[in-house]
Amino acid sequence: MANTMPAMPGMPAANTLPPPGLSSYLTWHPAPVFLIGSILVTALYLYGVLRLRLRGDKWGYGRIANFLVGMLLFVGITCSGLSVYGMYLFSAHMIQHMMLSMVVPLFLLLGAPITLTLRVLHPAGPGRTGPREVLLAFLHSRFAKVISSPLFTLPLFIVSLYGLYFTSLFDTLMRSTLGHDAMLVHFLGVGLLFFWPVMGVDPAPHRSPYVIRILELFAVMPFHAFFGVAIMASTSVFENVFANPPAAWHISALSDQNTAGSLAWGFGEAPTILVLLVLFAQWSKSDQREAKRKDRKADRDGDAELNEYNEYLAGLAQLGQRSGAAAQAETEAVAEEESEPESEDAVQTESESETVA
Repeated sequence: MANTMPAMPGMPAANTLPPPGLSSYLTWHPAPVFLIGSILVTALYLYGVLRLRLRGDKWGYGRIANFLVGMLLFVGITCSGLSVYGMYLFSAHMIQHMMLSMVVPLFLLLGAPITLTLRVLHPAGPGRTGPREVLLAFLHSRFAKVISSPLFTLPLFIVSLYGLYFTSLFDTLMRSTLGHDAMLVHFLGVGLLFFWPVMGVDPAPHRSPYVIRILELFAVMPFHAFFGVAIMASTSVFENVFANPPAAWHISALSDQNTAGSLAWGFGEAPTILVLLVLFAQWSKSDQREAKRKDRKADRDGDAELNEYNEYLAGLAQLGQRSGAAAQAETEAVAEEESEPESEDAVQTESESETVA
């Protein structure tokens, strides 16, 4: 069997690692870039929440919990043994890919970081441009509209699967720590872009009705499923970097590739169901808010909208009655006109009878 891939700087060599398993995946192996970045992002989020609380504004505990879960998952994926084994096993790498693109974004977006930022930042004032104005300008920019459109996010999501794994690009990126880390950031970015307009609670320049969002989810599912099936059905190892796992692990590259395909297929189904549940819950709450808004409006204006609608219906009814009366009068007039010749014929017949007599 050929030698395994040489270890990257900061990564242990494959032949020095114990056989893969849950305990091996959960060992602590911090990646400085991801760990420091996660601490900074989490600190900024909690600082924003604190600013709101000190100002007397509320911020839901559910949003805080979702965001913290998302950050913990991100750290667990990038700063644990899973990240180490992801350099040598396709299955471990696929767990990273699916979690970063399908699971972590859901929790981060439910934490509403953009909304929190907009609420914390103060307007710069008339004629001035501050961080809040820059963020709003971005959200309303043509660039943001393009990258949040399904015409962009769906192809990007699909290309990130087929264009990466079915070409030599994957092996090229795996030759360096920078390429590997950039790939993980890409997975997270693709997931955030795809789910941001679909189910995020943050403002977005492009957000379709709930029915269209559900259709967007179903549109990507066949491509995801076929990707997993294609990997499982392959009879040869098509990622060279995973071709030679250590013999001490007693794992064949082909069986591990099959496991990776199964993971890709499974992750395409489960998170989608979770997102559908979130969408249905948001849809229900949206309907309830709309009903409450209409009730408040009715209380303020004395139900003017309903009264106006009733008056409209009454007007239609009166118009129908007038039309019916006019139609009946016309029918009667026509009937009288048709009866007049008959009367004249009867008089003439009677006159003729008298003459004969």
